[in-house]
Amino acid sequence: MKFNDELTLLLKARYPIIYINTIEEDRVEYIIRKNIKTNLNRSIYSWDFIDGYTNNPNNEGFAKRNPLQALELIERLTCETPALFLLKDFNRFLTDVSISRKLKNISRVLKLQPKTIIIIGSEINIPKELQDLITVLSFQLPIESEINQELNRLISSLNIVMEPQLLENLTRACQGLSLERIRRVLSKIIATYKTIDESSISILLSEKKQIISQTEILEYWSTDEKIQKIGGVDQLKEWLRKRKTAFSVQASNYGLPTPRGLLLIGIQGTGKSLTAKAIATEWQLPLLKLDVGKLFGGIVGESESRLRQMIQVAETLAPCILWIDEIDKAFSNNESNGDSGTSNRVLATFISWLSEKTHPVFVVATANNVELLPLEIIRKGRFDEIFFLDLPKIQEREQIFKIHMQEFRPNTWNFFDYPKLAQLSESFSGAEIRQSIIEAMYHAFYEKREFTTDDICQALEELIPLAQLETNQTLKLQNWASSGRIRLASSKPIHTN
Repeated sequence: MKFNDELTLLLKARYPIIYINTIEEDRVEYIIRKNIKTNLNRSIYSWDFIDGYTNNPNNEGFAKRNPLQALELIERLTCETPALFLLKDFNRFLTDVSISRKLKNISRVLKLQPKTIIIIGSEINIPKELQDLITVLSFQLPIESEINQELNRLISSLNIVMEPQLLENLTRACQGLSLERIRRVLSKIIATYKTIDESSISILLSEKKQIISQTEILEYWSTDEKIQKIGGVDQLKEWLRKRKTAFSVQASNYGLPTPRGLLLIGIQGTGKSLTAKAIATEWQLPLLKLDVGKLFGGIVGESESRLRQMIQVAETLAPCILWIDEIDKAFSNNESNGDSGTSNRVLATFISWLSEKTHPVFVVATANNVELLPLEIIRKGRFDEIFFLDLPKIQEREQIFKIHMQEFRPNTWNFFDYPKLAQLSESFSGAEIRQSIIEAMYHAFYEKREFTTDDICQALEELIPLAQLETNQTLKLQNWASSGRIRLASSKPIHTN
């Protein structure tokens, strides 16, 4: 149900106290006034702690710095006068015993008269004794159509000609921001560049970064990693390419549901984290990284609260990519005991959100040890797909060497013997291949010369890959993946080298 319809229904049903949770105080007041003028004939009295009552000449300035007196005005008005009382930031006074008692007394009268109290606050903190009296109503940030309307208004006023695709990209970049913040950022863009174009998107995304920086558990990642920088994993790349435009209006009009997420399981250093960054770059969406360590707070109930905060921020900034690195460590089966059930409660909330979320938040979770993952997470329906990233095969290793060498030596990268390097790097992950090149560069730099294929070969002989140190764990993971219970990121058979 839309906000206007729900508010009208509550007012007609004579709900005594309505609590609107929003950061957009001016916008919600504007919409309420417009709604009352269209659907209901009521006088509106607006109060705040500093200025008292405003917008009504008979009570201008009444109850300044006096929230108890603000409630007394409600009793002073005749019972026949239909009225609406907007009390801003009044939630801060609800714990006061005199305010709490006064609201209880007034509520009996409000049920019989066409009067309603609307509390407007940016956070919900209702004392238990008032929870039965107060009805909470959420006021969402502007939806796509409202943002589009605001952008069109601004574009028309500035006589700017804009391509439909750019307008769609700008609208998507503005999602998660209040209208006031959108206007402020666009004013900044116009003042700086005198126009609005493709480069404006990066400024809008940086504004979202400001919102994320106010939380402790989410981190905004600026990344320019491209999918071409990932060696091998051709099936995973193809899966991602097909969903590149899945958040577009065209995809929605086609009837496609937005992708839910991806779980990447594999050996360390095989490109799982790199994939998460590349998805954000390719899809031109903000990348949020969840700090799992900070998710679990020390106070009972704090972890669940932080998870809800994370979900709220992610959905506010949608469409976006939510990157959860090493999710197996967060919800380990072995660590779920001895914490008063906190892990189980957080897991239950997280899984429920994964299954039921409607906002376009694409979750990319990575894991190294499948044995630690609860079965509830692996079960189909939580993620769109689960991929296994194995150690690169010989052709993939050759490709990975070329990718890194083009980065380190863009002019001379083709002078190296890649088939030889690929042959010598069996059991090496992509991260370990990169490290072997860096080791070779250090060795040659020390000898004041350019590094060669032989230097990399020597580094490969000296480095011991993790797969050789944890042979049993690696084989167990590979055998599990080859059983057919998970999709392979690479099209080559697992044990082929």
